[in-house]
Amino acid sequence: MMGGVRIEDVTPETVRPVRRSWLVQSWRDLAFLHWAVPPAVVAPLLPRGTEPDTFDGMTYVGLIGFRMVGLGPLRGPGLPYLGTFCETNVRLYSVDDQGRRAVVFRSLDAERLIPVLTAQATLRLPYKWSRMRLEKDGDLVRYTSHRRPSGPSSSFSVRVGAPHPTPTPLEHFLTARWGLHTRAWGRTIHLPNEHPQWPLHHADLVDLDDGLIEAAGLPRQTRPPDSVLYSPGVPVTFGGPAVAAP
Repeated sequence: MMGGVRIEDVTPETVRPVRRSWLVQSWRDLAFLHWAVPPAVVAPLLPRGTEPDTFDGMTYVGLIGFRMVGLGPLRGPGLPYLGTFCETNVRLYSVDDQGRRAVVFRSLDAERLIPVLTAQATLRLPYKWSRMRLEKDGDLVRYTSHRRPSGPSSSFSVRVGAPHPTPTPLEHFLTARWGLHTRAWGRTIHLPNEHPQWPLHHADLVDLDDGLIEAAGLPRQTRPPDSVLYSPGVPVTFGGPAVAAP
C-alpha cells in the first residue's frame, strides 16, 4: 500500500491497455543489468508524488542497452532513419499515489539528435546525444556509448543463453513495467505503455566498464549485477501523458 492506495500487481502484460496511441516504437536486442539498492538511496532522485517501488525490501538500479526501431507518432508507421537508433538508459523503479508502477529514467543516451531534442523539449526526459554502437557476434552482444562531446561512457557485453519461459517474480518486477514517471512543466507526468509479454533469455555478463550510473547521480556499482537478462525485443505503444502529481 502507498498512503492507503493499493499498488497494482506486477503482471506480465498490462492491465491498463493504451486506448489511444500517442507513440509507436519497437525495442530490440535488449540487455537488462540490475543492482539491488536500499530505497533510501534512490528516493531523493524520484519525481514528486512517487516513491521507490520495492521487491523484498529493496529497489533496483537498471542499466539497459538496446536498439530503438521505428519510433513514430500516433499509430505509425515509424520513421525509418530518425526513428531507429541505439540507446542505453539508467533507470529506477517508482510507484505513484494512484498505485501505478513505472520507471524513472535518470539518463537516456541515444545516437539521433532530433529525437533527443524532441524528448527533452516535450517531456523533459533526460536524453543525451551520444556516439553509440551495438554489435552482435554469435551469442555475444556488445553495447557502447560515448556521450558527446566528451561526457561519460559505457561499454558492456553479454552472452545470450537459452530462452527463459518462466521468469521469476523478481524478473517480472524488473521488466514488466507499464509506464514511466517524469517531472515536466511543473508536474509529475505518467506516460503509459503496452507491449506483449517479454520473450526473455538467460544471459551472462562478459565485461562492464560503465560511467553512466555514477553520472546519473547514483553510487558507482563495483560488484556484479544481481540480475542479467536479454530479450530479442517487443513492439511498444505509448499512450498520452496524464498528471500524476502537482
